[in-house]
Parts: sequence; structure tokens; C-alpha cells
Amino acid sequence: MSSSTRQLFGGAITAVAPIHLVDASDLRQVPDTQEVLLYPDSSVSIIVEVLQRVDPPDDDSAIRFHFDSLAHDNSATTSTVDAVAVIPNTRGDKTPPAITLLGVQSVAKFNQEGQDQVRVLMALFRVEDQRVDLVVTFNVPVASQDHGAVGEEGWKTARNHFDAFVRSLCIVDFGLFA
Repeated sequence: MSSSTRQLFGGAITAVAPIHLVDASDLRQVPDTQEVLLYPDSSVSIIVEVLQRVDPPDDDSAIRFHFDSLAHDNSATTSTVDAVAVIPNTRGDKTPPAITLLGVQSVAKFNQEGQDQVRVLMALFRVEDQRVDLVVTFNVPVASQDHGAVGEEGWKTARNHFDAFVRSLCIVDFGLFA
């Protein structure tokens, strides 16, 4: 699958992503603090969100806070963190390192009886000078009630896309956070 550098927030942030992703703002209203990209052939979504920096000073607690907030917002009945790691920025620009999390949430969608199993890939870029947390979330349904699940092969693909997206993410214009 072909990828290219995608401009987010008017070019203030760039990241490598599959070229076939759909910008959700073409379909519905998206808050100014978010960029939402959708996979046209599944229920996988990518959300890049500019948030106020949270209090936990250590990386592990901060990303778990954002994961728990997502679970709360999704009304998840269960949520589990499988791994937390840091990916250093080796490019030499001022983009902070990415704190990454791999987790799973059980979520009931659209008042359905059953639960969707959603694997969550999350990256946190802590922009300390600006008191901002930039959060990237890939929501990857691996079991769903509406047949939007991607299965094991789709999960591997999404993980590769997440890795490329996070490793390439570059904050070009820190004025975005002013």
C-alpha cells in the first residue's frame, strides 16, 4: 500500500500515512483541535489531537491518563494496557520523543448489545514549552458487531502504519500551539 507525507493542521505537523485515507472533515464536522483520518475499507480510524498538558509528570503515567480518558469517553466496559514504550526522535528536529501505548478496549457501539474489541495504538508527544500533549490514536477494531473488524492481517497492517506515522511525525510549526 502506498504512503506519502500528509500535512496535518494546515501543514504545522506532517506524518507519513497511507494515501487512501479519508479526511473525516470532508464528511462531518471535526473540532479545530483534531485531525481525523478514516480507512475507507474498514472501521480503523486515526485521531491526532492537540490537548492541554496533563499533570502526571512521568511519561508512563501521562500516556495511561490519556488512554484511560479515551476509555471513559468510549464508555469502555474494559480496558487493558499491554505495553508502553518510548520511541526517540532520531531526526534532530525539535519534535519530542513519542511515548507509545498498546492497549485493548471493549466498547459497545451505537447501542448494540455486543461489544467491539478495539485495539488502541496511542502515541503521546509532550510539547513541554507550550504545555501541550499531542496525542495520536489509531483505533483498530479486531472484533466488531458491524463487520468493520480488520482481523489479524489488518491489525498487522495498522500496526505498521502506526509505526511509520509516529516515527515520521514532525512538528513543523510550534506556533500551532500558541
